[in-house]
Amino acid sequence: MDLAHAHREMTLMMSIPLPRVPSGQRAKPVQVSAQILDVRPAGAYREFTFHAPGVGQGAEPGQFLTLGVGGPGSALLLRRAFALSGVGVDTVSVVVAEHGPGTRWILQRRPGDVLDLIGPLGRPFPAPPPGGSALLVAGGYGAAPFVGLAQRLAASGHAVAAVLGAATADRLCAVDELVPLAQVVAVTTEDGSAGRTGRVTDVVPELLPGASTVYACGPMPMLRAVTAQATARGLACHVSVEEAMACGIGVCMTCVLPVIGTDGTSRFVRSCVDGPVFEGARVRFADIGRLQDDLYGADAMRGPG
Repeated sequence: MDLAHAHREMTLMMSIPLPRVPSGQRAKPVQVSAQILDVRPAGAYREFTFHAPGVGQGAEPGQFLTLGVGGPGSALLLRRAFALSGVGVDTVSVVVAEHGPGTRWILQRRPGDVLDLIGPLGRPFPAPPPGGSALLVAGGYGAAPFVGLAQRLAASGHAVAAVLGAATADRLCAVDELVPLAQVVAVTTEDGSAGRTGRVTDVVPELLPGASTVYACGPMPMLRAVTAQATARGLACHVSVEEAMACGIGVCMTCVLPVIGTDGTSRFVRSCVDGPVFEGARVRFADIGRLQDDLYGADAMRGPG
């Protein structure tokens, strides 16, 4: 395959037909030098609040922001992405968990420090059908974007239930914030240190009969399992994937996932611009990290044999 054909194939791969979320007057992302206003403990995590004028304006639950890390001259070149956990007039908040050098550097920042911030980015959670009820399912700090979603759902008259799970009690997130917003909040921990012993997928089947739409955010295995449970009951399931989204604007290609388009064709798509929220039934969870022959453009990605 020549380079021109390969380039054409790669371009077409990125033009995947996906169910679109009506954008309305959705705000375009802005880049700001954001000062940290507050850092508060959130169990095993920390929630950072930034003064970031223009970023929260028009932001919707499910969207995210990216932060530059390391400071000037740092070898840490890639940005770090975080779901919006709170939005104010000129402020935005995110929950940060330590995963490596970049997040460790962020966790060492203090009020008054300034970070390079871009947002809001990505596709938000779509609304449930009129009068529909929502079941929110989160693993660990995956619950962070559900506070804003639950607020919007409750304000629109939708009944809300939530299942929040983690390995240990200190890794639960947003339990106290969701309690006043939901009719039911079930908690699970794998070690039994809070709520029921087990995983969210042990409780989800009990609450699915009262739901019309399921929203899930957390590790990929959890998203796959919750999607299967919801799909088996014929329910829509919208998942927010936790992929490494280094640029946030679709350039670096670090966050691609195999997704089935509305035309029935599977392609690699970028989580940052086509997601991070996807219709769970369209994500090919079993093929994440693999290049399958039926993916559109797979031959171009392999190159000459």
